[in-house]
Amino acid sequence: MAAVEARAGAGAAGPRMGAQVVWLLALMVFINYVDRGNLATASPQISEELHLDNKQIGLLLSAFFWTYVPAQPLTGWLSEKISAYVTLGLGLAIWSVATALTGLAHSFALLMGLRLLLGLGESVAFPGSSKLFGRHLSHERLGWANGLVGVGLALGPAFGTFFGGELIAKEGWRTIFLVFGALSALWLVPWYFATRKLVRHDLAKASDVTREPEPSVGAVLRRRAYWGTTLGHFFFLYAFYFVISWLPRYLEKAQGFTVKEMAVTAGEIYLVYAAASLAAGFVSDWMMARGLGAGLSRKAFLTASNLLVFAALVACTLGDRSLSIAGLFVCAAAFGLNTPHIYSVCQTLAGPRASGKWVGLMNGVSNSAGILSPLATGWIVEETGGYDWAFAAAAGSALVAAGTWLVVVGKVKPVAWSQAPAA
Repeated sequence: MAAVEARAGAGAAGPRMGAQVVWLLALMVFINYVDRGNLATASPQISEELHLDNKQIGLLLSAFFWTYVPAQPLTGWLSEKISAYVTLGLGLAIWSVATALTGLAHSFALLMGLRLLLGLGESVAFPGSSKLFGRHLSHERLGWANGLVGVGLALGPAFGTFFGGELIAKEGWRTIFLVFGALSALWLVPWYFATRKLVRHDLAKASDVTREPEPSVGAVLRRRAYWGTTLGHFFFLYAFYFVISWLPRYLEKAQGFTVKEMAVTAGEIYLVYAAASLAAGFVSDWMMARGLGAGLSRKAFLTASNLLVFAALVACTLGDRSLSIAGLFVCAAAFGLNTPHIYSVCQTLAGPRASGKWVGLMNGVSNSAGILSPLATGWIVEETGGYDWAFAAAAGSALVAAGTWLVVVGKVKPVAWSQAPAA
């Protein structure tokens, strides 16, 4: 596919976004989740060397989101007003530096500061990519593109956990931050060559006072569908960040895995996630192309996948080691069924004029689950001496998410921004 299909009414004049940009965005999300997950992979060794307890590890895992969350609306605004291509490149440059410097940290305070910088840089990924997908892709192609991004999201932790675990076992925990930070920065080279013409076009368009204005922040916030997607995403993310933040530590400390056993098992879990994400994106696009509508093609996946997450996490609290590991694999498959459709629904609702803003505002609220979930889990594990109640809390959150997507979001169809907001 030489170029991505332009979306009707999206203002496709000028250079077209090539399919290589979609692949680079998927690679960027892959790098994003490698770098943010390094701390979870290395947390047992970091806590031993720096004498940190579960509550302090929970604080470090949570600190990433203290900047990641409030920066989301800003990066969504930058993607709309200036250029999503420039915003994405700047963000990756910031977070690759933060990742590399973490390998040199020798105190809890410095680790905390670098996690804050990492969150600021990584906040660009989803508002920027959603702006580009909403602007350039037809509704029938959103599942494929977001599914591919979901593959990057799943393979990032898989790669980071497996190869990071191998590096830790051989070279120590500092090596993974130094190596992965340096490798992350290399992405900027193909990104520059793939987008330089598009950047010039975007910057010229940003200065054009005659262009059609984007919907205001207030116009987005007044939509019931916005709050439905935001709350549904928040309750899903509580369960998601519980698994992604605490999986390595759970396998090692609660299930008695060695570092290598943890790396292999966690990597396999994330591979299931990746395969399910890609398959779900293609299937929902196939359903859309046959006229089934976004309600069945997108929202049904979101409701069913959250119910499956609920059942899988409950199973982890009821059985022995084998049932718990099986539950984690099922949970990963459910994450994959969910991921392509969260942003597809938002991009459909917001349209090409507001996709970056909608997703930036949504993530700015919903990703506060990334602050709450690691902190709450650290507190629960420290106070109860086990993970059962932490799994139960995450399961309950997924159940609420299923109800929210089903009831609150309403019909999935493009918002008519020129009309008065719906009641």
